[in-house]
Amino acid sequence: MARESDSAPRDRFGISRRRGERWSEFASRVANAFGLVLLLVIATYVLGSLTPPHGWTASLTVLIGVTATVVALASANARLQIVRAAAVLAAIAVACAVVSAIADARWLLGVSGLITALLMLVAAGAVLRTVVSASEVGFRTILGAISVYLILGLLFSFVYVALDRIEGYPFFGHEGSIDNGNTLLFSFYTLTTTGYGNLVPAGQPGKLICGLEMLMGNIFLVTLVAGLVSLWRPGSGLLGRRRAG
Repeated sequence: MARESDSAPRDRFGISRRRGERWSEFASRVANAFGLVLLLVIATYVLGSLTPPHGWTASLTVLIGVTATVVALASANARLQIVRAAAVLAAIAVACAVVSAIADARWLLGVSGLITALLMLVAAGAVLRTVVSASEVGFRTILGAISVYLILGLLFSFVYVALDRIEGYPFFGHEGSIDNGNTLLFSFYTLTTTGYGNLVPAGQPGKLICGLEMLMGNIFLVTLVAGLVSLWRPGSGLLGRRRAG
């Protein structure tokens, strides 16, 4: 009995492999905890911050980003048709980025960025639905909420890169380049309404999208993340089992 009680919390969070369990099943449980999603999102953020959003590094960033969206949909138990469609779109996004790197076609990288942003929007919605519908606030719920918030920041950064590649003028005008992680920096301090002011979109629809990101960031933090954190009671499940025993 003690052995089962000791292993229950680990199995609940999916961080230990059960005896006789297949590796594919174990990987599915780890992903279901949204831990893998968060790691892929952070990897996309780090790579996008340290490398320019063009050429082969952009292809790699897109690859990790779309992989995060497919894993997020699978972890949120989205319908199989949706996961398959997302995988197809992910392959198209990566292919566009690769062809853009080979042929130096700016507009193809813009298309890749828009597809990636669309996938992130769908993935964020699926994870958010899972978080909101959870019967109790636990470790998985908190990881999901954090993942959604970071995905939103990445989503808008891909949109800004796409606008820079598709529009006839730079996204930041003559005030700054989209290289060196500037779009990610701009996206996250817009999402958090920090607003350093050193980077400003040069025109529409960039300004309109920035306003939308500010609203989404405020609403998300105030209504969801703060509420989940205030309701989270770490160890409450283990305490309840001890009292019941």
